This record gives sequence, C-alpha cells and structure tokens, in this order.
Amino acid sequence: MSHATGFSCVRCGNAFPLDLEIDSRGCPNCLVVAPANLQVTYHGQRLAPDDQTQQGQPPSLWRYADMLPCASSDAISLGEGLTPLLPATTIGSALGVPNLLIKDEGRNPTWSHKDRFSTVAVSMARLAGARVVATASSGNAGASLAAYAARAGLRCVVVTFAGTAGAMLAQIKKYGAKVVPLTDKSQRWPLLAAGVERLGWFATSPFQAPVVGSHPAGIEGYKTLAYEIFEQMHGSVPEWCVLPVCYGDALAGLFQGFTDLLEQGKIDRIPRLAAAEIHGSLSEALASKTDLIAEAPAEFETLAVSMGTTRSTFQALRALRLSSGTAVRVSNLGLIALQQQLAASEGIFAELASVTPLAAIGTLTRQGVIGASDRVVAIVTASGLKDLDRSTASEDRQPVFETAGQAWEHLLQDEDTGRSRYETA
Repeated sequence: MSHATGFSCVRCGNAFPLDLEIDSRGCPNCLVVAPANLQVTYHGQRLAPDDQTQQGQPPSLWRYADMLPCASSDAISLGEGLTPLLPATTIGSALGVPNLLIKDEGRNPTWSHKDRFSTVAVSMARLAGARVVATASSGNAGASLAAYAARAGLRCVVVTFAGTAGAMLAQIKKYGAKVVPLTDKSQRWPLLAAGVERLGWFATSPFQAPVVGSHPAGIEGYKTLAYEIFEQMHGSVPEWCVLPVCYGDALAGLFQGFTDLLEQGKIDRIPRLAAAEIHGSLSEALASKTDLIAEAPAEFETLAVSMGTTRSTFQALRALRLSSGTAVRVSNLGLIALQQQLAASEGIFAELASVTPLAAIGTLTRQGVIGASDRVVAIVTASGLKDLDRSTASEDRQPVFETAGQAWEHLLQDEDTGRSRYETA
C-alpha cells in the first residue's frame, strides 16, 4: 500500500494496523454496541493528478493513485473513471433545477460506478496473494468484480438470488465468474463467510450482519468521483450531489473525496449530499437524530432491485449528517417514465436505480430544500441496458412492417414524424 498507514473507524476514530483482518464486521471496538466500517488512513497525501497519457497508460482513475491504497504500477485497470459530467438543462428545468449536471457512470468499462470499487479491491486482492475474489451481488457489483478478476487472472464467485436482472446475470457469466443463485437471499452471507474462513476467498461485499459496508479498500475508489467533479467544474463544487444509496459505499467514498479536497484547501465547503433510498432507514435515523439505523419495513417490492435494502449503514448516515445532507424515499411510481424522460430529453439511458436521484431531486425542489439556482450533480450509477427486463414491457415492442408502404403510412400518422409536424396545408 503506497501512502497508506492503516485503518481507522469512521465512528470512534480508533486506528488499526495495515495487517488487520477485514472480516466484514467493521471496527473491532464498535461491533458489539454500534457497528461501523473502517476506512484507509494515509500519510502525506496530496491530490496531484498524473497525466497518464504521457506515461503510455490509458487515462483512468489511477491518475489519482497518490490518494489510493496502492501504486498505479500495481493497479488492475480497464480504463475506469473519468466519466463525463453533462449539463442536463431540459430535464433539470422540468425538475425545477436548470443547473442540473449528470455524472454518467454508465460510461465505465462494465457500465456502472462499481468499477471504481472493483479496480481498487481487485488490485489489493492480488497484492494480498488472493486466488479467488467473491461478492454477494444482485448485479452490478458482481459484473464489475467478475471483469476485474478476469483481468487480474483471478477466479471470481458471485453469490446472488432469484430475481436478479437477466442482462446482468448474463454479463457476469460472460466474464467467466462462478454464479451461485440462492432462493433465500439471506443465505448468501453464510456461504461467503465459509469461503473466506475455509478457502481464503477475498470477499469484497458484506457477509456479516448487521452490515457496516463493503471492503474499505474498495470504497477508496469512490473518492475519485469527488476529485473528478471538482476538476470538471473547474475547481468548484456544486451545492448538492444526489445519488442512489443502499449500504452507502459510494456515498461514504464521495464524502471522503470532498473531505480530502477541503483538508487540502482546494475547496472551502463540502457539497450537501442527498441519498435516494427505497425503504427509508436513513430518513428515519436522520429524523430521530440517532446513530443507530433501524430496520425499515419493506412495504413494496422495488423496481430498483440493486438498492432495496431495508437497513443502511452508519457510514451513509455519517456522510449525510456531516454534509448537512438528507435522504429521500423513492417509490416505483413514475420511475420508468423518469427513465424514459432522461433518455428522450438528454440522451442518457440509465438503469432504474440510477434515475432515483432524479426522483429525489424532484421531491427536494418541491419541498424548497433545493433552490432553483442551486447547482446539482446527479450521479447516474449505471446503464439502462443492465435491467431491460425490468424496465420494458411486452407492449413496448416495436411493430414490424412487411412493406415500406405500410411503414410510410405508420410514420405519416405518428404525431412526431407525420403530416401534422412536417407538412403544410
């Protein structure tokens, strides 16, 4: 580990050595009373991005290697990161925030933000001498880990459950991973724990309850979201960043990235962070001013399957609280329509979970929490190709015409392409 000195607890702040066994329970001191995740600590860090193109390397988030737990020479990379930050004034105006920007994480190698995590986690796994990496995943994390394991020459096990989006399952298998579906999703963790304890697997996802978050080394990759936003906004930061949140790995990493920039004097404030969540555990914890996140009732089956947890984590709550942020519950209502609106108005086709930030932004603008002049970054975490089987219905299928004449008549009658728009009386 290049500049890393060890680990520290995000709750109590206690420090631990680099050789601490990461067993998915988080801080050894906090696990009995109030479990909390660990984070990597460093010595002498300064954000000074390298121009990798001058070194003969493809540009990637490893240009920030001095802020990550291993050197770029040890990185397993597929060219991840450096995703575009795109103005989205059309849908932004519709939501009440004309200064909306979309951070399109669907441009990553496996089409999701999880690549930021996997590139660091797999790099660290290989350095640790691991032969097998493993995760419990409903899709994106499994696909990403499988790709980076293949790149590193490691075996990969993805433990999942019935109902996982078909496209993501196919993607995982194409990368050569071993897929293990379970009827009871709660059985994923005992299986992972057995692999870690008996076979030496390097598990990147949680596999103990209560969940504290994923492997802390991998979470470091999400810091680069903040570094990129800062650079892409020419040394500035938005008033708000809004993203989908399950266990809060990306949220915690994003917050730490902005904290790094603040501590180095590059920015004078951290953007307010907002979590789009499904069942409301973070909303309840914020409202009750507690540090203990309780289980929230699962009142419906969400279309955003990758973020359907009923209890989030302290690391997520901490990021929201320290950034003066908030959490917003998002239902299925209007989610597919919002996905369609984003694609049709901005040319960005996002996974259903990835449009939950837009739903949250709409709620916050109606409540007056986000102002009309605020600059807002929505982090769209994955491509809409990931869950087509959930977002398209049989009635959406395109009609097929036998002749050009039939197709012409159809076009003439269509309100977007027909006579009413293009022909004059």
